[in-house]
Amino acid sequence: MFKIIREIYQRVIWSYKADRLGPDIISTYFLMYSPILARKICEKKFYHFGENAEVRHGAVVIGCSKISLGKNVYIRPGSYIVAGNHRIIIGDKVLIASGVQMHTENHEFNDISIPIFDQGYQVGGDIIIKSGAWLGANVIILPGVTVGKNAVVAAGSVVTQDVPNFSVVAGIPAKIKKVIQ
Repeated sequence: MFKIIREIYQRVIWSYKADRLGPDIISTYFLMYSPILARKICEKKFYHFGENAEVRHGAVVIGCSKISLGKNVYIRPGSYIVAGNHRIIIGDKVLIASGVQMHTENHEFNDISIPIFDQGYQVGGDIIIKSGAWLGANVIILPGVTVGKNAVVAAGSVVTQDVPNFSVVAGIPAKIKKVIQ
């Protein structure tokens, strides 16, 4: 019985110190139900956590210390934000719908004689989402992408290249559909 209690205690301590938030991080998950405690946890874990920013329950954020959230940014449930060796910078008043994914790295897969699992990672890049942008439901942002100011990324799009300011992109891969004037 003592061994089980010790394992639970160790897991709680690990999860409190972990550079991540999400349902698998038990020590902070329940504390996130309190807005005051949630804010304190996020201010401690994130590189920058802007005024009125929130990480909603059901979102997973890995590499919090490399992520900056601007003012009035909400990471919605079902979103999966991963900052590996690079940063994710999200400006003020960015709309992030449910199910959005951001990944700063990708798996290497060039050598057919080695399982992908053993090939490591490609050099990724920072992800920058400029102020006023809107990422629709289930959008995927890949490494090294910048989404411009007040740009719109349509639901379900996969963004592999930079999105210019004031533009609307959609598709897989996302392509410019129109410019907002």
